[in-house]
Amino acid sequence: MKKNKGFTLIELLVVIAIIGILASIVLVSLGSARNKARDAAIKADLSGLRASAELFASDHSDVYTGFCAGTDYTRVDTAINDTAECDAQANTWIACSQLLGTPNDYYCVDWQGNAKQTTGTCNAALVAANTFCP
Repeated sequence: MKKNKGFTLIELLVVIAIIGILASIVLVSLGSARNKARDAAIKADLSGLRASAELFASDHSDVYTGFCAGTDYTRVDTAINDTAECDAQANTWIACSQLLGTPNDYYCVDWQGNAKQTTGTCNAALVAANTFCP
């Protein structure tokens, strides 16, 4: 009687199938975590605009006009893949960006210090129609 040591083909296929199922579960979880991380980065970048706007205004006779064309806003817009919208008038400014983890929501910051997540779409019309976060 000869005894062969090793695994059968069926045993190997079962192990490979189990590993495949576990890997797919992990990949689905990573996609959700990645979007949440991007949303956190968008919120942090937009919140940082408040300090930049105040510094801009102090350098420009306490006026926000031109802030949305400045390097601080452009850097933030580039960092969040050109999804931000901004409008600055003499005494007011507002900026927002669509979120990725919750695609029906956007994050908005304004000159009054408001920073909030709101349901809807962030677009140029919304920004132009408001002087503070709706």
